[in-house]
Parts: sequence; structure tokens; C-alpha cells
Amino acid sequence: MAARSLASLSLGFGLVSIPVKLFSATESATSVRFNLRAKDGSRVKQQYVSEADATRVVPRSDMVKGYEFEKDRYVIFRPDELKALEEGASHAIDIVSFIPDDAIDPIYFDKAYFLAPDKRGGNPYNLLRAAMKQCGRCALAKWAWKSKQYVVQVRAHEDGLVLQQLLYAKEVRALKELEIEIVEPPAGELKLALQLIDQISSDTYEPTMFEDEEKKRILAAIDAKIEGRQVVAAAHHDAVVSADVLDLTEMLKASLTRTTAKPLKSSGVATVTSFAKAATPKGAKRAPKPAMESPPAKQARARK
Repeated sequence: MAARSLASLSLGFGLVSIPVKLFSATESATSVRFNLRAKDGSRVKQQYVSEADATRVVPRSDMVKGYEFEKDRYVIFRPDELKALEEGASHAIDIVSFIPDDAIDPIYFDKAYFLAPDKRGGNPYNLLRAAMKQCGRCALAKWAWKSKQYVVQVRAHEDGLVLQQLLYAKEVRALKELEIEIVEPPAGELKLALQLIDQISSDTYEPTMFEDEEKKRILAAIDAKIEGRQVVAAAHHDAVVSADVLDLTEMLKASLTRTTAKPLKSSGVATVTSFAKAATPKGAKRAPKPAMESPPAKQARARK
């Protein structure tokens, strides 16, 4: 399915205005949702009730949006007025400066978007991308979007331009507020820690190496439930240091030994089979294993 543009914008680069289209760069993975049901199995639904009369249900058609400017005093906005506020925002991304690529602490990163050239925007778009890539700088810009003005970073990527919304200083808490005591570690412990870091270091980040193992574990439990098996907690294969190893130096040495052949990817994902085994009482005979997985159970979860 082709990506859908969220908006048509212009990226201001000096006197050059680059027509671009905005696309979402990410999508949240859907979590496993458990629906609320009554004990008799029927669905329950959420309703809004009047604060003045808790017995009166207010339908959405009778709801309005208001801004509380004083305690219990609101100014009401009609839907067309709210739409006019959104449409009144500027469609321009105004570059104000260029800074080194690594000048922004990632703690300020918010939502990311892709920028693609719009009609007649290909040449200036590629010129800006190539120039930023060659000089190792990214652009800082101002952008108004959905009733808020953002400071954004526009950075060059191998395949195009990325627009990164940035948080304002007031939106990021200061770590110094925690008043953490900083002490210098002993040289021997620091050396061991550096060895451990070197032992499990990698020069690149491969996003495909990781997956939501908790989601897989929960889906496996759902499959077990569908197939009539008892759901029990699956054991997590976490590294455990012996209780008598209390010295930090000894713990670091033990860590170096344990990580020698440890893979990056955890293998602690529970399967339907593991739930079935765990659910069988010790000493009891297990039922014969079926020739193949029962497809209806898989389909039942997929239909939801």
C-alpha cells in the first residue's frame, strides 16, 4: 500500500522555497488488547455522563469543545472555528541555521517524519540533501503544525530528508535535579568494565535484530488459552550471579566469563508448546502430540 502524504509544505532554504510532502516516518506497533467484558460475556461500552446529572448520558453530537480560562469558566469553540485555527497555521518550514549533525542531544528528539520532493522540487531538494551530507551539518527550522509551533531538525539521509520534531527546553527535565553523586571508580574496576563493554560492542545498530518478545509471549499464552490449555507464567532466562559474589570486581569478572558466547538476541520467548508442558502436572501423562498445529485456533485469534 502506497504511503499517504500528511501535508504539502515548503522548505525554506535562503531565497529558495522547496515544495515538499510530509509523510509519517514511524508507526506504533499495535499492542495486545484485552477487551472489557461483563461476567456474563457481553460487551461493555464507555459512555459520557453530565457532571450536573450523572444519570444523563451525553451523546457525541451534543458535545462541544471549550477552553477553561478561569475556574469552571469556559470559552466554547465550534467545529468550524477549530478547523479555521488549524488551517491558519503556516505551511512553511523555515530554516534558521545549520549545526553539526551530532550537536543535538537525542533526549530532545520527538516524532520523526519523512520529507519527499513535491512537483518541481526534485532539484533543490537533492541539492540541499547533498550539501548537508557533504558538510556534515543538519538544519534547524521552525514549523507550525496542528496548533503548535515546533523547533525541528532536518537532516540528510541516504534516501532523502528526515524532519525530526524537537522538544522545547521546558519539556525536558534536568538530570541535575536528581543530585546524583558522581564518584571516580577504582582503576581496576574501570579496566574490567571497559573489557566487558569491548566484549559485547558492535559498530552498527541493526533494528531487525530486535523484536517484541513480550508481545510474542502474550500471544503464545492467548493461543494456549484458545486451545484449552492452562496459562502459567513462563520462566525468563535472565543471567543470575551467585549470591556469594558480592564484590563488584568479582561480578565484573563473572560477567566477562558469562558473555563470552552469549548471543545478542534473547531466546526467552515462550511458545505454545512450552505453555502446554508447563501446564501439565509433574508425573502426569501428557496427551499424544497432534500431527500438526490446529489452524482454527490461530485463525480465531487473528479474527479477534
